[in-house]
Amino acid sequence: VHKPRLRQLTLLVVPPPPLSLSLSLSLSLSLSLSLSRSRKHTYAHTMRKTPHLNNKDPPAEKEVSNLTINFGPQHPAAHGVLRLVMELSGESVKKCDPHIGLLHRGTEKLIEYKTYLQALPYFDRLDYVSMMCNEQAYSLAVEKLLNIQAPPRAQWIRVLYGEMTRILNHIMGITTHALDIGAMTPFFWMFEEREKMFEFYERVSGARMHAAYVRPGGVHQDLPLGLMDDIYEWCKNFSIRIDELEEMLTNNRIWRNRTIDIGVIGAEDALNYGFSGVMLRGSGIKWDLRKSQPYDKYDEVDFDVAVGSNGDCYDRYLCRVEEMRQSLHIMHQCLNKMPAGEIKVDDAKIAPPKRSEMKTSMESLIHHFKLYTEGYQVPPGATYTAVEAPKGEFGVYLVSDGSSRPYRCKIKAPGFAHLVIKSFDYYDSVMIIYSTIIICSTIK
Repeated sequence: VHKPRLRQLTLLVVPPPPLSLSLSLSLSLSLSLSLSRSRKHTYAHTMRKTPHLNNKDPPAEKEVSNLTINFGPQHPAAHGVLRLVMELSGESVKKCDPHIGLLHRGTEKLIEYKTYLQALPYFDRLDYVSMMCNEQAYSLAVEKLLNIQAPPRAQWIRVLYGEMTRILNHIMGITTHALDIGAMTPFFWMFEEREKMFEFYERVSGARMHAAYVRPGGVHQDLPLGLMDDIYEWCKNFSIRIDELEEMLTNNRIWRNRTIDIGVIGAEDALNYGFSGVMLRGSGIKWDLRKSQPYDKYDEVDFDVAVGSNGDCYDRYLCRVEEMRQSLHIMHQCLNKMPAGEIKVDDAKIAPPKRSEMKTSMESLIHHFKLYTEGYQVPPGATYTAVEAPKGEFGVYLVSDGSSRPYRCKIKAPGFAHLVIKSFDYYDSVMIIYSTIIICSTIK
């Protein structure tokens, strides 16, 4: 029997008709209203849990402590590795704790293992801006223990180069002080003159800085031919450079604003703190070891002592400028009064023989060898000798036990006392440090 095929039916799914625009808008509006009500309910519930600020007591006021900062030790104005821990109240420095000893090299202990002549180069490296003045203090101390005196020509040479060293030091102090404010011209002008003085150092000792020239019993070598004429010509021209320096700085408005009434130290405080040199004379106290306790030939030269009145950085600057003029005056007198004669004491136990004698005499050669290897014996005793160094009183306390080596050598440098300055503003700290001209190798 033939069965008929079933017809395949295709079902078409017809989508529902779209909602009308008004119906869709009403649904979206009702949904947004319900969400806003739920959020509002949640926010209100949260606000009820948090107490209002007015219901609590106001917070207690906190005490603001002072700020502590470090100045250095790698600071360009520190003159070495000087670290200052400053306690600031706003911009005013209320407390300053200097951390010294970062340049400590055990100089005083090393001297005890050297002969009296071998210990001399250590003094060049203490205040490396005032080399020959340090040598002069040590040599005078040894000469006191030996009960000897350098020949007149050697004493005049010491005074000549001591004042040249003073000018070297003041050029460094004044021009770097001005450079920190922003005045670069004085630095370059005056350092050209400083190079000329280093040439005078080199011509007389063979070294630009660490000369080891002033020695117990005199000086190492005599002045070469033509050197005194060159120094005289330089002295005539350098006075013009000082006038140009003052023209740039003395009446400059910026320089005066940064130095006048900055770092003021009264006369009473300067005495109580043990100040010396320009730091003491800038406060109005006329004290100079070259006048009060003259050594070498300072009692035969005529000069004035520069004294300030206000004790601030500006007065100390004026004192240093005037001291350079007075040093030129002293150098002129040294050149005019320089006598002929020996430069070392006539004592074979202390002074080495001449080079011409060593070439012809075996005994002189042996004596030279033993003098530089074993040294000379110094009678037992103790002495304190001080000189007027460019930065102040530089003293040497020397104790001898009768051997060829010092039993004790205590060095008194002026910079340690000059660290005691209080109550200044932070932005003036660099000005005050430059005004004191502290060398870190002398305050260890």
